Amino acid sequence: MNSGGLDRPVAALSADAKAVLRPLPAGSVRFGPGFWSERVAVNNERSLAAGLERITASGVLENLEIAAGKADGPYRGDLVFLDTDAYKWLEAVSWSLRDGSAPELLESAKAVIELIRAAAEPDGYVNSYTTVVRGGERWADLLNGHEMYCAGHLIQAGIAHRRATGETGLYEVAIRFADVLVAEFGEHGRRAGYCGHPEIETALVELYRESGTRAYLDLARRMVDLRGGGLIGEHRFGRHYFQDTTPVRETRSLHGHAVRALYLAAGVTDLYLETGDEQLLTALRAQWADLVRGKAYLTGGAGARHLDEGFGDAFELPADRAYTETCAAIALMQWSWRMLLATGEAQFADMFERVLYNGFLAGVSLDGSRFFYVNPLQVRPDSTLGPGGRQEWFHCACCPPNVMRTLASLSHYVATVDGDGLQIHQYASGSIRSPQGFGADVRTGYPFEGGVSITIPGEAAGEWTLSLRVPRWARGRVEAALDGWPIDVGTADRLRITRRWRGGERIEVGFPVEPRLTVADPRVDDARGCVAVECGPLVYCAEQVDQDADIDTLVLSGAAELGAEREIGGIALPTVRVDATAAGSAAPEEDWPYRTLGAAAETGVRGRVTAVPYFAWANREAGAMRVWLPHRAVRSS
Repeated sequence: MNSGGLDRPVAALSADAKAVLRPLPAGSVRFGPGFWSERVAVNNERSLAAGLERITASGVLENLEIAAGKADGPYRGDLVFLDTDAYKWLEAVSWSLRDGSAPELLESAKAVIELIRAAAEPDGYVNSYTTVVRGGERWADLLNGHEMYCAGHLIQAGIAHRRATGETGLYEVAIRFADVLVAEFGEHGRRAGYCGHPEIETALVELYRESGTRAYLDLARRMVDLRGGGLIGEHRFGRHYFQDTTPVRETRSLHGHAVRALYLAAGVTDLYLETGDEQLLTALRAQWADLVRGKAYLTGGAGARHLDEGFGDAFELPADRAYTETCAAIALMQWSWRMLLATGEAQFADMFERVLYNGFLAGVSLDGSRFFYVNPLQVRPDSTLGPGGRQEWFHCACCPPNVMRTLASLSHYVATVDGDGLQIHQYASGSIRSPQGFGADVRTGYPFEGGVSITIPGEAAGEWTLSLRVPRWARGRVEAALDGWPIDVGTADRLRITRRWRGGERIEVGFPVEPRLTVADPRVDDARGCVAVECGPLVYCAEQVDQDADIDTLVLSGAAELGAEREIGGIALPTVRVDATAAGSAAPEEDWPYRTLGAAAETGVRGRVTAVPYFAWANREAGAMRVWLPHRAVRSS
């Protein structure tokens, strides 16, 4: 069995993995003062403590106590997967403890782990809903029961806790539960089946990496091979909702429930990394192309439909009805990272960045205490459909602890290594050290400033290649220098410098962080005739609180330019301003919202729209918001 060293990251990969790039050990990247150190600190200092309060108040821990025979009473809540709130919280706390943060939660984490151990049945199975509500009847509803989904999050928490602390209490529970799964659903098990909510696949592959036990990898492969055969039955939204219409190797598009689809894609990528099955990679590339061509929002959000929390048709990307669940953003980040490891291609790091700064980060308030489940790109002034404000917790609280575990492990996703050297994919102030002797010290004001300064430490002396991702939005407009000597970057998606480093060299890179107006494919109906404001990696939005006129009457008429900083949530954030005209009545008749083309509809009142980073919206007051804004130049073109 693997020793479970404290240096193993979120996706550790086996020694034989078919990866082009390999993740750095945990602790190799340390954030210094800057944007991400502040966001992670808020997570450690506020979100994790609040999370413990919520899993206590919501009954999650009480349900485990009842299952363990430590308390009496009915099951709290009506959801079958409440246990996962505790598992994801434990994973988040574990990674924070690994980095020396949140030590005050150590004893609380130990108590929750002991509770889970007590709730486990003699053979290792643990699920409070099954034990308390179903009287112990297992696998009664693979379609909706979420038993394997819960097991997946338990396994991931157990692995994280072992890697972070060296302790094995939770990991042992995970191993025993995984053995139950192998005995029940493995090749020589009692039945064939897979979970209605993919997630167990990624967990099983990671458990194989941690333990070296091949049976876990084989079970993940069996579940992937069986999916598409309809074994779990029918659903009112159809089998496509569960990604169960075609075999995985033949699936060329993303469909159905967005979180399920993206978790499955991440798990299949993990399976490819450990098996080298090229049919899997071919299918994954086709699914990725389907996503980026017409099913991803500008923010990196995924999932267009509220009814089934799912993908719509290509270019079906409504702004005000966007579901774009925070968990879907996290799932897309997980998939993007794994595809980056598998291929080494910058497009996957580009998507990770887009989701990270926009679709993901909007899901948590700047003070770390409130969250969004859905993340629309427009909220109308009198909306009853969009978020009424951020919430401390949810009836279905999958998103908040998912945010916590992602932020707690964020340093694992910054850089990679290969046989040639070090690759930096995401820019944050801090230090990077690899076991191979590669290293870099980074100073930057990213994402608000485009300057990145990298110094090679003395201990990294030697011949190797430093590779810096050039974001897609910056290509062809980057300035770079090594010790003051200019470097021609051209239009490449990476700046690669191969040399014998002596230590002390400084690389200066300037990315053009300046406002730009973005238009969508005309088949995106909600964005036709509109523009969105972007600046560097950030998508911007207009909130009503910053405007002098009704946000839904504003028509932009000029270029975007940087405005004065605005303090939101105690943080000074750069704004972007664009000239605009306020429209008057929608029509000559006040009681009919339509007019003949050419009929006067503008007041001539001119002003400016002020836009703020999308991740910071709804941190002052709930109100109208828009990412896509009508622009006269686009409407007339």
